[in-house]
Order: sequence, then C-alpha cells, then structure tokens
Amino acid sequence: MYTPPPFKTDRTAALAFAAARGFGTVCAWGGRPVASSLPFCLEYSSDGTPSAMFHVARGNALATLADGKSNWLMAVNGADTYISPDWYASPDQVPTWLYQAVHLTGTVRAMTEHELGPHLDALSAKFESWLAPKPIWSSTKMTAGRLDAMKKAIVGLVMSVDEIEGSFKLNQHKSDVDHTAVATALASQPDPAAQQLARTMRQMRPQAFVNTTTQLNAMAMPEGRL
Repeated sequence: MYTPPPFKTDRTAALAFAAARGFGTVCAWGGRPVASSLPFCLEYSSDGTPSAMFHVARGNALATLADGKSNWLMAVNGADTYISPDWYASPDQVPTWLYQAVHLTGTVRAMTEHELGPHLDALSAKFESWLAPKPIWSSTKMTAGRLDAMKKAIVGLVMSVDEIEGSFKLNQHKSDVDHTAVATALASQPDPAAQQLARTMRQMRPQAFVNTTTQLNAMAMPEGRL
C-alpha cells in the first residue's frame, strides 16, 4: 500500500478500523489474481497476533489456494468521496479523493471442522448485534440437518496477519481553515459516505471547528458591538 506519511495510521487504529468494518476483499494468486468480497471477524492469539476469520463457498477458487504458506491480501475499505477544489478556502487546489483503507497481509490455512461452527456463530453474532434491538439470530434456529448441509458447502479460512497497513486520507496535511471548509462542504452533500467522512474529520480537529465558528461570528458582527 502506498501511504504518504501524513495519512499513515498506526497498528492499533488500523486493526480497530478493520474489525469495525468487518467486510473486505480477499486477494490471492493462483496463476492469476483471484479475489472475493466477504465478511470476516478478527481474533487474537495469546501473544497478540491477529487472525482474520472468514469463509468461502467450496467451489470458490480461493478454497483450494489456502496452503498455509503463500501470502494473501485482505483490503478493507471504508467510506470514500470526491473533493472539489472549490471547497477549499485556499486558492490553487486540485481535485482529490478522501478515503479510509486498511490492508492485512498473511498466510492462510483452512479451518478444521471443529473451528468452523464457532466461527460461523461468532460472525453472525457480530453482525446481528448491529441490528439491535432486534433479537439476535443464531444457528440454533436451524434444523441440524440443514445446518450441516450448509457447513459442508463452505470452507472456513484463517489468515494469520503478519503485516498491517493503513491509509486514512482525511486532509491531515491541510490547514485548519481548509480542513473545516472541506468537512463543512462534505456535511452538506446528500451522499452518506461524504457525510460520514465529514463527521470523522470533525472528530479529528474539534477545536478547529470551534475556532472557525468563532472567527466567522466575529466577522459577521456589526462594528462597535462587543
């Protein structure tokens, strides 16, 4: 991953972002590039090593490539949005794109039969929790025969994460004035991704928004008033 220094995020933030997102594109090489978009969850061994747990259909080419030796890449992307030069307070800007992305790299092995059931339960529990207050669905609602048939149709995979790269391009290298101007413009866009990044940018520099609002109010105040 190409990551200019201002946009590089640390290991903890990158893993937290990936865990919260829970959905990525897994890429491997099998004589040609092979990739699938899929949900996953992160688990940690006793020594702190993260593992990405996911599964694919048994007919997926990825299922045959998990040899426990070759490196795979999981790309986890968040919200992204276009930035118009017109939104900056400063002149001579160029169009760009803001985004958040994390790449996880490591070897991948197939799960054992005993690992697959707990993985599926953990994965569904993670995403069912997003739907609260809906009662959580669990595999116990399925008949044993149907559940076993579904499990036989998939292959569980485990990536032992060796490398973690994160790039959060959110105008960190811009002045407070330009940072707040762009965030304010994004907040007014109808695109949910733009609005989400606007909130993230505000959280990055809360004081900048307070200062900018104060300055604008002072400029708008009639002369002679305190």
